[in-house]
Amino acid sequence: MELKLNKPICFFDLETTGINISKDRIVEISILKVFPNGNKESKTWLVNPEIPIPPETTAVHGITNEKVANEPTFEKIGPLVHDMIKGCDLGGFNSNRFDIPLLAEELLRVDIDFDMKSAVAVDVQTIFHKMEQRTLSAAFKFYCDKDLEDAHSAAADTNATYEVLKAQLDRYPELENNMKFLADFSSRKQFADFAGFIAFNKEGKEIFSFGKHKGKLVEQVLDDEPGYFGWLQNADFPRYTKKILTAIRLRKLNNSLKL
Repeated sequence: MELKLNKPICFFDLETTGINISKDRIVEISILKVFPNGNKESKTWLVNPEIPIPPETTAVHGITNEKVANEPTFEKIGPLVHDMIKGCDLGGFNSNRFDIPLLAEELLRVDIDFDMKSAVAVDVQTIFHKMEQRTLSAAFKFYCDKDLEDAHSAAADTNATYEVLKAQLDRYPELENNMKFLADFSSRKQFADFAGFIAFNKEGKEIFSFGKHKGKLVEQVLDDEPGYFGWLQNADFPRYTKKILTAIRLRKLNNSLKL
């Protein structure tokens, strides 16, 4: 089943130096852009992360320090990546919890603003786990009856993710061929930030989802404990989380000035 699209969707996959969203860097990024008319555009970049790639990470994706030593840094390719994905919905495998947060960090690190206010994100892994509980290789075999050649290559994983989503739509009639529905279905919980440190309560207000203030309104905590905001801004939290906290603080300040 082909996807019904109102706007382009970019399926993408990252290979990185590790799994720490705040500290680790991209070493390879592959994007498959699918247009509403069915046309496709793809691009893959190797990236010099400017930090060492640990041997245990190289053992997973096969990308060595030597392989990326002469490749462009993310500062160089960031504008190209942003130009390709802006105005698009996003799709990936475990992308809501890892790829999108880490990509946002890389873009913000090179002063490229990024948000998902006018886009949705479809996480094919979440759909798969809700339906079958498997890995990407097993998903590809299960849905497409193919073996995933060159697994942990960004390009192979990206194309496999796209093929799996189309097969999922064929298999499950309860899945609507609509990116908003698929984004809602593939989300685990609604968060204000990508990394999941700030969630929404039943009233749609931002609350902390971690630490001593877990479950408390962000605005209330910033009122009661102003120093907590400064601590968060200086601590090892993702840039996008800090951006959201700043926006909440400015919103509250603006609302106070209107009173």
